[in-house]
Amino acid sequence: MIAYALLFAYGCFGLALLFCLYRVVFAPGLSDRVLALDTMAINMIALLTLFGIDKGTTMYFEASLLFAMVGFISTVAYAKFVLRGDIIE
Repeated sequence: MIAYALLFAYGCFGLALLFCLYRVVFAPGLSDRVLALDTMAINMIALLTLFGIDKGTTMYFEASLLFAMVGFISTVAYAKFVLRGDIIE
């Protein structure tokens, strides 16, 4: 039963990644593209976690934590750039 649930989740998150990729390419503004990239990072974290559950190893959970940290830092850096015009003061 868990195999079918994982297969369904892989399909859902893969489809969500394709929708976000479409939004990155055809978004009207830069902020929409950054938001789509942030959503893609969240979907990749979910896929890495699902893959770790599927394979039964904790290595993928650690990779998803690292991916989450990088995604968070990049989103904060972009928000700071939008508000102040520079990232490093």
